[in-house]
Amino acid sequence: MRFRLQGMMRKFGFWLTRNVQPVTQTCLVLCLSLVTLAIIGLLVPNPSQTVFSESGKPLPVYSVDRSDKKIAISFDAAWGEEKTDEILKILEERNIQTTFFLVGYWVDKYPARVKQIFEAGHEIGNHSNTHPHMSELNEAAIAQELSALSDKVTAITGVRPTLFRPPYGDYDSEVVLTARTNGYEVVQWSVDSLDWKNLGVQPMIDRVVGKVQDGDIILFHNNSHYITEALPTILDALIADGFTIVPVSELLLEGDTLIDNAGVQRNAGSGAEA
Repeated sequence: MRFRLQGMMRKFGFWLTRNVQPVTQTCLVLCLSLVTLAIIGLLVPNPSQTVFSESGKPLPVYSVDRSDKKIAISFDAAWGEEKTDEILKILEERNIQTTFFLVGYWVDKYPARVKQIFEAGHEIGNHSNTHPHMSELNEAAIAQELSALSDKVTAITGVRPTLFRPPYGDYDSEVVLTARTNGYEVVQWSVDSLDWKNLGVQPMIDRVVGKVQDGDIILFHNNSHYITEALPTILDALIADGFTIVPVSELLLEGDTLIDNAGVQRNAGSGAEA
């Protein structure tokens, strides 16, 4: 065995002597490739500045860690538009800007409403193109849902959405990662008015008033049955409580952030656990 090993080593030494230049060149190419990849990793920014939760699962933003009495109101628009005009008037009377998450077929059917919402100073978010269960789609289909809606909104407003809310609140890690890779922050909500259940005016008010905290994101729908009756009372109560209502993107923190296991977006340097 010892003699066989010595023979193999002699053969390898002979081969290396004859091929030292190609081997050296190959090593140099590999080293340069590794250095290039390292430089690219440093120079090309990550499409998302959001750090994962402690569990390692990428989470949407449900609320934001703030102490300045700022909150956000959002409206999902996937069916009907009859109440949109009155909603916009109610908001205008109180000088409030919000975020409307629109679905593609709603945009197709009501392009004038899209323009009206935008020109009234409200933010438009992406709520998918066809309102599917996003967790049932592959990466390519998720990206297509996002781009199709954003293309439609951009054609009408000239501004591309940067926020995405999954239909039904349905998401998985692939949905969140794909959205962020394509330039969207994924946003859910922390206060649900349950307006879509049509429980009545007072139940809607009770779900929101007195329950809101700094950094909360409130969910409404643009064509729910009691929205125009309940909304003025809710807004006036929030204003009386000292809250400033802003679009969702204005509520979000800038710079390096993390999202904790409760879905609260925080500054990465806040000392809170990711």
